[in-house]
Amino acid sequence: MASTSRGDSLPKVQCPNHPDAILVEDYRAGDMICPECGLVVGDRVIDVGSEWRTFTNEKATNDPSRVGDAQNPLLNGGDLSTMISKGTGAASFDEFGNSKYQNRRTMSSADRAMLNAFKEITTMSDRINLPRNIIDRTNNLFKQVYEQKSLKGRSNDAIASACLYIACRQEGVPRTFKEICAVSRISKKEIGRCFKLILKALETSVDLITTGDFMSRFCSNLGLPKQVQIAATYIARKAVELDLVPGRSPISVAAAAIYMASQASAEKKTQKEIGDIAGVADVTIRQSYRLIYPRAADLFPPDFKFDTPVDKLPQL
Repeated sequence: MASTSRGDSLPKVQCPNHPDAILVEDYRAGDMICPECGLVVGDRVIDVGSEWRTFTNEKATNDPSRVGDAQNPLLNGGDLSTMISKGTGAASFDEFGNSKYQNRRTMSSADRAMLNAFKEITTMSDRINLPRNIIDRTNNLFKQVYEQKSLKGRSNDAIASACLYIACRQEGVPRTFKEICAVSRISKKEIGRCFKLILKALETSVDLITTGDFMSRFCSNLGLPKQVQIAATYIARKAVELDLVPGRSPISVAAAAIYMASQASAEKKTQKEIGDIAGVADVTIRQSYRLIYPRAADLFPPDFKFDTPVDKLPQL
């Protein structure tokens, strides 16, 4: 018979004939066995490890988990409601052919609308490679706006797109209206209207965008080296400090600065290449470039290595 010795702490199960033997646990049978004499010291031992078996009909499944989705605190029910699939047998329908069990009863219309908006936000974010923290902030913004009901008459997709634009700016990784518009089904004008209404409804604000917010991303997408990126950032900042580009958007100024820096280096880029990445027209880049060209000699950093001298830069 097995014996139990009591030490200073918890009781220890051991073999009475071989107290120093290390017991072997049979996980399938739930027994603890002495390896010396084969005595079953303990039975029906509870396995507290993870459950890695699968109980589905798919033998090649890679997910043996038997739990549902993670809890969503943004939904009223915590997203713990039961989702009933469509039945195929006769017991799933009444005598009139209507389904007996419906999901409409287990989820409110508000939760359904928010769930659809959250899916749309995730889809848009994935298209432009935005991280999870921006998706979470966008979801929170949308929930606040939806519960306030201050934007009645506006589509949820437009509100979601505007919330995504606000979240990007609040997290310090701003995207342009054109970039948000490209991954959504809403026009740029409608997103802009919702953006202003949301800021007013939530009584919040966003930091002003600067040329530096877009410079690294634009230069990276264009495949420009670090030296050109540093020069373009310096040119744009000096142009703003010298008040050479009054009334121009930071995006157009950044595009013009990249064009000037690239033309002075060995990695030259055309206006069309830069315009496609920055989302601005060629004529917009030319207009901003003409404003900064007369002071080009004062705009470059002192340690910049010119491949094309300043006096040889295109005048447009």
